[in-house]
Amino acid sequence: MRQGDYRVLAEFRYEIRRFLNFSEVAARKVGIEPHQHQALLVLKGLPAFQIATVGVLAERLQIRHHSAVELADRLESKGLIRRSRGHADRREILLGLTLRGEKLLRELTLSHRTELRMVGPKLVDSLESVIARQRRGRALNTLPPTSDASRRSRRNRKTDR
Repeated sequence: MRQGDYRVLAEFRYEIRRFLNFSEVAARKVGIEPHQHQALLVLKGLPAFQIATVGVLAERLQIRHHSAVELADRLESKGLIRRSRGHADRREILLGLTLRGEKLLRELTLSHRTELRMVGPKLVDSLESVIARQRRGRALNTLPPTSDASRRSRRNRKTDR
Protein backbone atom coordinates (compact mmCIF):
# COMPACT_ATOMS: atom_id res chain seq x y z
CA MET A 1 0.00 0.00 0.00
CA ARG A 2 1.20 3.46 -0.85
CA GLN A 3 0.29 6.82 0.69
CA GLY A 4 -1.80 7.65 -2.38
CA ASP A 5 -3.92 4.53 -1.82
CA TYR A 6 -4.85 5.76 1.64
CA ARG A 7 -5.44 9.28 0.37
CA VAL A 8 -7.92 8.30 -2.38
CA LEU A 9 -9.75 5.88 -0.09
CA ALA A 10 -9.97 8.53 2.64
CA GLU A 11 -11.32 11.05 0.11
CA PHE A 12 -13.93 8.58 -1.14
CA ARG A 13 -15.04 7.81 2.42
CA TYR A 14 -15.21 11.56 3.14
CA GLU A 15 -17.47 12.19 0.14
CA ILE A 16 -19.74 9.28 1.10
CA ARG A 17 -19.92 10.52 4.68
CA ARG A 18 -20.81 14.04 3.52
CA PHE A 19 -23.70 12.68 1.47
CA LEU A 20 -24.86 10.42 4.29
CA ASN A 21 -24.76 13.37 6.69
CA PHE A 22 -26.91 15.37 4.28
CA SER A 23 -29.34 12.43 4.10
CA GLU A 24 -29.55 12.08 7.88
CA VAL A 25 -30.26 15.79 8.35
CA ALA A 26 -32.88 15.77 5.57
CA ALA A 27 -34.72 12.81 7.17
CA ARG A 28 -34.79 14.44 10.58
CA LYS A 29 -36.09 17.71 9.08
CA VAL A 30 -39.22 15.89 7.89
CA GLY A 31 -39.69 14.17 11.24
CA ILE A 32 -38.27 10.69 10.74
CA GLU A 33 -35.04 8.95 11.63
CA PRO A 34 -32.48 8.13 8.92
CA HIS A 35 -33.08 4.38 9.21
CA GLN A 36 -36.82 5.00 8.76
CA HIS A 37 -36.06 6.89 5.55
CA GLN A 38 -33.89 3.99 4.40
CA ALA A 39 -36.72 1.55 5.12
CA LEU A 40 -39.20 3.58 3.08
CA LEU A 41 -36.70 3.74 0.24
CA VAL A 42 -36.15 -0.03 0.41
CA LEU A 43 -39.88 -0.72 0.22
CA LYS A 44 -40.44 1.67 -2.69
CA GLY A 45 -37.30 0.72 -4.57
CA LEU A 46 -37.50 -3.07 -4.50
CA PRO A 47 -37.18 -4.86 -7.84
CA ALA A 48 -40.57 -5.80 -9.31
CA PHE A 49 -39.99 -9.52 -8.70
CA GLN A 50 -39.34 -9.06 -4.96
CA ILE A 51 -42.14 -8.96 -2.40
CA ALA A 52 -41.81 -6.45 0.45
CA THR A 53 -41.74 -8.44 3.68
CA VAL A 54 -40.06 -7.90 7.02
CA GLY A 55 -37.43 -10.47 6.03
CA VAL A 56 -36.63 -8.61 2.82
CA LEU A 57 -36.50 -5.32 4.74
CA ALA A 58 -34.05 -6.87 7.22
CA GLU A 59 -31.85 -8.20 4.41
CA ARG A 60 -31.81 -4.98 2.42
CA LEU A 61 -30.98 -2.88 5.50
CA GLN A 62 -28.56 -5.50 6.84
CA ILE A 63 -30.29 -5.64 10.21
CA ARG A 64 -31.70 -8.48 12.30
CA HIS A 65 -35.25 -9.66 11.73
CA HIS A 66 -36.51 -8.46 15.12
CA SER A 67 -35.01 -5.01 14.43
CA ALA A 68 -36.87 -4.88 11.12
CA VAL A 69 -40.10 -5.80 12.94
CA GLU A 70 -39.56 -2.93 15.39
CA LEU A 71 -38.77 -0.56 12.51
CA ALA A 72 -41.95 -1.62 10.71
CA ASP A 73 -43.91 -1.09 13.94
CA ARG A 74 -42.60 2.48 14.23
CA LEU A 75 -43.29 3.27 10.58
CA GLU A 76 -46.80 1.83 10.87
CA SER A 77 -47.50 3.87 14.03
CA LYS A 78 -46.47 7.02 12.12
CA GLY A 79 -48.87 6.10 9.33
CA LEU A 80 -46.07 5.68 6.77
CA ILE A 81 -46.52 1.98 5.98
CA ARG A 82 -49.27 -0.60 6.19
CA ARG A 83 -49.16 -4.33 6.75
CA SER A 84 -51.31 -6.87 4.94
CA ARG A 85 -51.52 -10.64 4.66
CA GLY A 86 -50.08 -12.41 1.65
CA HIS A 87 -52.56 -13.83 -0.87
CA ALA A 88 -50.76 -17.11 -1.54
CA ASP A 89 -49.52 -17.59 2.02
CA ARG A 90 -51.77 -16.00 4.64
CA ARG A 91 -48.94 -16.29 7.21
CA GLU A 92 -46.81 -13.91 5.15
CA ILE A 93 -46.96 -10.24 6.17
CA LEU A 94 -46.52 -7.79 3.31
CA LEU A 95 -45.36 -4.20 3.79
CA GLY A 96 -46.38 -1.25 1.66
CA LEU A 97 -46.18 2.52 1.79
CA THR A 98 -49.26 4.54 2.66
CA LEU A 99 -50.10 7.72 0.75
CA ARG A 100 -48.48 9.66 3.58
CA GLY A 101 -45.36 7.50 3.33
CA GLU A 102 -45.27 7.95 -0.45
CA LYS A 103 -45.53 11.74 -0.10
CA LEU A 104 -42.80 11.95 2.53
CA LEU A 105 -40.48 9.68 0.53
CA ARG A 106 -41.07 11.72 -2.61
CA GLU A 107 -40.11 14.91 -0.75
CA LEU A 108 -36.93 13.32 0.56
CA THR A 109 -36.08 11.80 -2.80
CA LEU A 110 -36.40 15.15 -4.56
CA SER A 111 -34.02 16.79 -2.10
CA HIS A 112 -31.60 13.86 -2.41
CA ARG A 113 -31.69 14.07 -6.18
CA THR A 114 -30.86 17.78 -6.01
CA GLU A 115 -27.98 17.09 -3.62
CA LEU A 116 -26.67 14.27 -5.82
CA ARG A 117 -26.60 16.61 -8.80
CA MET A 118 -24.23 18.82 -6.84
CA VAL A 119 -22.05 16.24 -5.05
CA GLY A 120 -22.40 13.37 -7.49
CA PRO A 121 -19.47 14.37 -9.67
CA LYS A 122 -17.16 14.47 -6.61
CA LEU A 123 -18.42 11.06 -5.49
CA VAL A 124 -17.88 9.61 -8.95
CA ASP A 125 -14.42 11.16 -9.27
CA SER A 126 -13.32 9.83 -5.90
CA LEU A 127 -14.71 6.36 -6.65
CA GLU A 128 -12.97 6.33 -10.02
CA SER A 129 -9.71 7.27 -8.26
CA VAL A 130 -10.09 4.35 -5.85
CA ILE A 131 -10.80 1.96 -8.73
CA ALA A 132 -7.93 3.30 -10.83
CA ARG A 133 -5.47 2.92 -7.93
CA GLN A 134 -6.68 -0.61 -7.34
CA ARG A 135 -6.26 -1.49 -11.01
CA ARG A 136 -2.76 -0.01 -11.04
CA GLY A 137 -1.93 -1.96 -7.90
CA ARG A 138 -3.28 -5.16 -9.41
CA ALA A 139 -1.23 -4.55 -12.55
CA LEU A 140 1.87 -4.05 -10.41
CA ASN A 141 1.11 -7.24 -8.51
CA THR A 142 0.93 -9.21 -11.76
CA LEU A 143 4.49 -8.33 -12.73
CA PRO A 144 6.88 -11.22 -12.24
CA PRO A 145 8.50 -11.07 -8.81
CA THR A 146 12.02 -9.76 -8.74
CA SER A 147 14.49 -12.15 -7.18
CA ASP A 148 16.68 -11.03 -4.29
CA ALA A 149 19.76 -11.70 -6.42
CA SER A 150 18.65 -9.35 -9.19
CA ARG A 151 17.74 -6.68 -6.61
CA ARG A 152 21.20 -6.98 -5.05
CA SER A 153 22.77 -6.84 -8.51
CA ARG A 154 20.91 -3.61 -9.35
CA ARG A 155 21.82 -2.11 -6.00
CA ASN A 156 25.48 -3.01 -6.55
CA ARG A 157 25.43 -1.45 -10.03
CA LYS A 158 24.06 1.78 -8.56
CA THR A 159 26.75 1.93 -5.91
CA ASP A 160 29.49 1.15 -8.46
CA ARG A 161 28.68 4.32 -10.37
